[in-house]
Amino acid sequence: MSAIDADICIIGAGSGGLSVAAGAVQMGARTVLIEKAEMGGDCLNWGCVPSKSLIAAAHAARAIREAGRFGVNGHAPEVDFAAVKAHVHDVIAAIAPGDSQERFEGLGCTVIRAPAAFTGPGEVAAGKARIRARRFVVATGSGPAVPPIPGLDEVPYLTNESVFDLDVGPEHLLVIGGGPIAVELAQAHRFLGARVTILEMAQILGNDDPELVAVVRRRLVADGIDVREGVGVRAVERAGNGVRVRLGEAGETVEGSHLLVATGRRPAVDGLGLDRAGIAYGPKGIETDARLRTTNRHVYAVGDVAGRHQFTHVASHHAGVVLKNALFRLPAKVENRAVPWATYCHPEIAHVGLAEAAARARHGAVRVLRWPFAENDRARTERETEGLVKVVTSRRGRVLGASIVGAGAGELIAPWVMAVKERLPIKRMADLILPYPTLSEASKRAAGTFYTEALFGPRTRRLVRFLLALPW
Repeated sequence: MSAIDADICIIGAGSGGLSVAAGAVQMGARTVLIEKAEMGGDCLNWGCVPSKSLIAAAHAARAIREAGRFGVNGHAPEVDFAAVKAHVHDVIAAIAPGDSQERFEGLGCTVIRAPAAFTGPGEVAAGKARIRARRFVVATGSGPAVPPIPGLDEVPYLTNESVFDLDVGPEHLLVIGGGPIAVELAQAHRFLGARVTILEMAQILGNDDPELVAVVRRRLVADGIDVREGVGVRAVERAGNGVRVRLGEAGETVEGSHLLVATGRRPAVDGLGLDRAGIAYGPKGIETDARLRTTNRHVYAVGDVAGRHQFTHVASHHAGVVLKNALFRLPAKVENRAVPWATYCHPEIAHVGLAEAAARARHGAVRVLRWPFAENDRARTERETEGLVKVVTSRRGRVLGASIVGAGAGELIAPWVMAVKERLPIKRMADLILPYPTLSEASKRAAGTFYTEALFGPRTRRLVRFLLALPW
């Protein structure tokens, strides 16, 4: 085996690992990057990129189907599912060069394509190499969490790692799970012509504000999706060329042509030899402190495997924290208060900060501000009036959190991320001048409701009458 000495060694070439590697090597650190599977990790190959590409195709089909709302000849679109698959993989191929082995070797990284495992506290073996480094970063991400459902190992089923390879659209897609992945893929396939049934043991989108989730639920049902919540999956079995799912104790069944299991993510820690390196971990991933150091202070963990929010943008944030700590010895810490997320269903749902229930539990009395999309002129022109902006503030008006459900919610959440991060007063949003007509005005109008009672109340009226009575 060859021995390699490095300043920093990264295990995993997903979004977090690539960001650390690109930053470290361009700042002058001797950098080793190890990846056993596909460069780009889950986000590029099986997650964000393919799912949003599929959703884009689904929205195109929806636009054709619903064009009659605008006086345009709407009709049922003809969907060539093989061409949809080609579109998805074309997008992956277009983005892939930025994540490729060739690009990182061109930057100066040593890239090793092999499984990696710690052999001790300060050494990793990968392929025919042993790497000793001053600092290590574990960025192995996560994979689909497949529950131990009786019969599941005896039937063909899909996960987010295989659903994008279908050449023929499902006739009837059964989806076990009700989180963001489940809802996005369920609705996308419905727009592309499949019958769809969602089977969720609790409530769909359980991490989001129930008031906003209700808007999404109504839309899913209106789209023709059979949404079954509070149901347990007892077993699965073959049913001809398809699959049958047995529900609950009563033995109710539902049959479909395809089964998608989307019940969450499991941190990828198997086979890494973490025990040999003195790195503590559990079912939620590797244990880290606020600086993302593991119990071995020479080893950091970033992204999904670090046991925190499982989002690509969080992995990128983690990368910046690690670079500051590992290269510059700055005590940078992870941002936990202002972490946004978005689910790209229709309508989209996005959130940052504290939701209403959490804000009341922590702060007691709070103010809840709302503005419906139905009262936004741009939403009216585009006939996308489902949804609302909901903001939670302290009694004095400091922004504690915001949730949006509606068209473009993932884009509209951005100023609220700044407001939560910087602890801004609601006045900053209420005072903005925004172009008309835009969806962003809904956020400004929601902020303005903080002052409605005081501005148009009896005290203001008395003051205005008094001032008007004075001589000019």
